[in-house]
Amino acid sequence: MAPQFDRRGFLGATGVALAGLPFLGATPDRLAAAVPAGAADASWRGAVHAGYIGKMELKYEIFDLPTVHDFAIAREGARLRRDVWVRLRTPDGLEGWGEAAATPYYGETAESVVAELPRLADALNAAIGDDPFAMEKADKALEVALGRNPSARAAISMALHDLVGKRLGVPIWKMWGLTPAGAMSSFTIGIDTPEIMRQKVKEAAAYKNLKVKVGTPRDEEVLKIVREGAPHAAIRVDANTGWTAKQAVAALPMLEEFGVELVEQPVPADDLDGLELVRSRSKIPIVADESCKVATDVAHLVGKVDGVNIKLSKCASLREALKIVHVARAHGMSLMLGCMVESSLGIAAAMQLAPLVDWVDLDGAALLAKDPFTGPGIGPDGSLRFNTEPGLGVKRA
Repeated sequence: MAPQFDRRGFLGATGVALAGLPFLGATPDRLAAAVPAGAADASWRGAVHAGYIGKMELKYEIFDLPTVHDFAIAREGARLRRDVWVRLRTPDGLEGWGEAAATPYYGETAESVVAELPRLADALNAAIGDDPFAMEKADKALEVALGRNPSARAAISMALHDLVGKRLGVPIWKMWGLTPAGAMSSFTIGIDTPEIMRQKVKEAAAYKNLKVKVGTPRDEEVLKIVREGAPHAAIRVDANTGWTAKQAVAALPMLEEFGVELVEQPVPADDLDGLELVRSRSKIPIVADESCKVATDVAHLVGKVDGVNIKLSKCASLREALKIVHVARAHGMSLMLGCMVESSLGIAAAMQLAPLVDWVDLDGAALLAKDPFTGPGIGPDGSLRFNTEPGLGVKRA
């Protein structure tokens, strides 16, 4: 008989700290102490001036994003996340908005993002001045000035696109010549106790596609709970680098038994040979997430995976995301569009790319207890909702 755990014990046994970031050596207590009282109410820190880009003013505001449930994956978990709202304002009052969904796995926090914004403003001021249309020059300037810092750069890319779309009076997807349609989004079931997972599956009953976080010793139990609670749903699994190649291959018969539709990032990000081994043994499509950050990563994955997952907070800009689309398609690969836990502002930017991909996983805002923005996103069944308003089509809730 499997050992019985309380909720904290269960998450600890599966290698997930309740609010931990184990690769930084942080403990739940230390992280909890860093969160101010009242943060669970999605508090805001107040707008701060970061600099000028030509005559455009750059401002930012840190805000909290509490989720309905603790959201745990194979390597980390938390109930509260902190993002950055970035705004570019022109002298005539037009604003472009972006969101930095900072992720410690990629070397960022909300605090590190805002620390870089003045330097970012200086780099853009020198590169593009008053011209928000010069987005290629902006991307190159930010890459040189900030290196990786992908979510900070992505927030500026979103704001520039939003500003240009508003100036032209069209949505970004229309500016790109796309049709506002795409695949149904999945909804993610994070790792938790059996009782809470059953509750999560019940709450997600309307969704046609469920993504299940795996990569712990209790994967079979987790999949059984989901399959029993959602017998007709399509199931996708995401190990978030939680398996070795040997463990992933051993899990394949079980995944087939549960009717899993695809497997996302089964092995560590740098184990490309492991990805190739798993794919060679799998009847289920294998999709790279952590192994594919930018367009130049795609070529290294050809023949090793069936597809790649695009996330703006990894690739650092909408233009880079489009490059990933074109490179992957040139190599005959499938595409997934994903997200972090983020508000409707970040989801709205990703939605502009949805017509270009095969699988959509844009449930970040749907996981929130309170979303501070409204705009394009997904419906309660995973259907896609595009904006008709110009730019990103986002407003404050």
